[in-house]
Amino acid sequence: MPTSAHFPTDSDGSPAGPARTGGTVTDRLVEANQHYAADFADPGMDARPVLRVAVVACMDARLDLHDALGLSLGDCHTIRNAGGVVTDDVIRSLTISQRALGTRSVVLIHHTGCGLESLTEDFRHELEMEVGQRPSWAVEAFRDVDQDVRQSMRRVRTSPFLPHTDDVRGFVFDVKTGLLREIEAAD
Repeated sequence: MPTSAHFPTDSDGSPAGPARTGGTVTDRLVEANQHYAADFADPGMDARPVLRVAVVACMDARLDLHDALGLSLGDCHTIRNAGGVVTDDVIRSLTISQRALGTRSVVLIHHTGCGLESLTEDFRHELEMEVGQRPSWAVEAFRDVDQDVRQSMRRVRTSPFLPHTDDVRGFVFDVKTGLLREIEAAD
């Protein structure tokens, strides 16, 4: 199965090697940017999202958030990390999004088949053994995606830094069907 509609792949589906394409993956991205910039016209947009919404989602490459949610450039702030987990850095970004850039709603999106479901905090300890330094961050692994969405909603709703917590909703994106399933918050 090809990994991208834009870049050539080897027979095993991995990105074609530098010898065949004339550079690294990053070189190909920079070249693609040159083509993009050639036709680019400044849309004259403000940094404030038109829909006043911030979407927090997993970094999984199977999630095309703009297409899945019917969004266009400038509609939302998008914050992505492993698992779509609400961490201190996500709270930092949401705080800036709300207080400096006018967002009022938060949409949280986890997904089926997430890699964090197969990890444990042992991953962090294994890293420490390998590199000789303990990571300062938690893995935030989980076994129950619905429960993790609820935890993320709770973290947003209880943050003292976020003034707008009335419209916080959480979903699980099904990577096989493309459908969102809403998760009800725990009381």
